[in-house]
Amino acid sequence: MIATTKEPFLSAISNRVLVCDGAMGTQLQAAGLELGACGEQWNLTHSDVVLAIQSAYVGAGSDCLITQTFGASSINLARHGLASFADEINRAGADIARRAFAGRAGYVLGDIGPFGGMLKPLGSVTPETASAAFHQQACTLVASGVDAVIIETQTSLEELRLAIDAARAAGAPCIIASVAFEVTRNGRDVRTIMGTTPEQAAEFIQRSGAQVVATNCGAGVDINWMAQILARYRRVCDLPLMAKPNAGRPVLENGRWIYKQSPEEMADGLPKLLDAGARIVGACCGSTVAHIRLFRDVVDRMNAKQMPSI
Repeated sequence: MIATTKEPFLSAISNRVLVCDGAMGTQLQAAGLELGACGEQWNLTHSDVVLAIQSAYVGAGSDCLITQTFGASSINLARHGLASFADEINRAGADIARRAFAGRAGYVLGDIGPFGGMLKPLGSVTPETASAAFHQQACTLVASGVDAVIIETQTSLEELRLAIDAARAAGAPCIIASVAFEVTRNGRDVRTIMGTTPEQAAEFIQRSGAQVVATNCGAGVDINWMAQILARYRRVCDLPLMAKPNAGRPVLENGRWIYKQSPEEMADGLPKLLDAGARIVGACCGSTVAHIRLFRDVVDRMNAKQMPSI
């Protein structure tokens, strides 16, 4: 029988490890989305495709789905002439994810990605403009009933703070803050493009009032590096941890970046993330339903061992 009730999200991750979904962008491209096109618009124009991708992740064992709203702030959408559709696109993203669970007791995480530029004085966007865009998006996602807001692929702590504040003001039931790091040129460390260390990011997130500290994506950051990032998070904060690594490091083929790490290779590295304290695990760029299916198997074995709560 399909379960239709569920415990609160934060309670769930204290009791067991949850499996999140895999990539959306590369899956949309495989379905025909052109490079540079607005994938978020597909929530309205190709909702059946988005639903099919997310339903497949549920079928593979995802407990959580991230809404297809990564670039659905009004700032991002304005680049495609779609700013006036921001509320509609975000509502549709939350609705599609909820429908993908088909009555199962899954968790919908409302996605807020970077606005796609830099704040003044380095860029052209004022903090006030960015804050208003994040607040609009967060309010729509929360009103659409998401179980948490995930602010992901962030590299600027100033931008992250604006998004966290917007999600708090919108009444988000839980805020996940996810930072993207890249391997330094000497190959010995990881930083954000703004020079932030994992320790600095985790301390900042905990002070800012988010409930989960996370990491995703990242240039050159494979699952082994991500386990190290989580371990460094844990040394300076006591929040639950989440990780979504890419399917290895991409290679350029015929003008496209291709991720070649197999499901088996990713699954072999997953215990390192769990040992480092991850309570939510999924995969980012290049990952597929096959990756998540094997993640489900690994997590089920770990949950069966009754991992201690954090």
